[in-house]
Amino acid sequence: MSLVDTVKNVFVPVHREGYPFIGAFAAATIVLGFFSINLFWVGLILTAWCAYFFRDPPRVTPVDDRLVISPADGVVSAVGPAVPPRELGLGTAEMTRISVFMNVFSCHVNRSPVRGRITRIEHRPGKFLNAELDKASSENERNGLVIDSPNGTIAVVQIAGLVARRIVCWSDAESNITVGERFGLIRFGSRVDVFLPPEAAPRVAVGQTAVAGETVIAEFGGDAATPLVRIG
Repeated sequence: MSLVDTVKNVFVPVHREGYPFIGAFAAATIVLGFFSINLFWVGLILTAWCAYFFRDPPRVTPVDDRLVISPADGVVSAVGPAVPPRELGLGTAEMTRISVFMNVFSCHVNRSPVRGRITRIEHRPGKFLNAELDKASSENERNGLVIDSPNGTIAVVQIAGLVARRIVCWSDAESNITVGERFGLIRFGSRVDVFLPPEAAPRVAVGQTAVAGETVIAEFGGDAATPLVRIG
């Protein structure tokens, strides 16, 4: 590995969504520096944190239609039956819900857990409760995607949290999406729920750390072989 490759591996790419915020933090740091060296260092630390928050590292994604991949970095906060948000039009029957909670130090770029066609995108305003609470699924600001996958209909719901005040979704309804593809981002601390058909068997437990685009969170069928991978 060359020196250039080594340096590239150390400095993780920053998503363009973060440029305005990083610029604002940096500008404020310079202004504060005119008044106090201590405030300058505080501003510099906050600027570095802001750049770290908007990091967007490449991920090695398993490519196997039987696998469901984590849509977010964070800790698995719930695994079990739940009724999907009513605005998604998936009925009142319970589906298997897997929730991943992101704190303010997690990478907040969200990735698709499966490949398929996005048939619906619905945004709903709401509260900004702690995203770890179960009632955040129905009461908080959220954005939901319904995906027609090879194994049936699934839903991915971005949920704003106590600090988060902005949900970003780059995908469009009636468009195709690949597994591990970036589809959105939430600022600053939040949760992503995945709603799956009952045929999907969870492969994670509450408290486990998940990596977006890499960690297998569920599986259709019980004999999946070692999958191919895609880096992106």
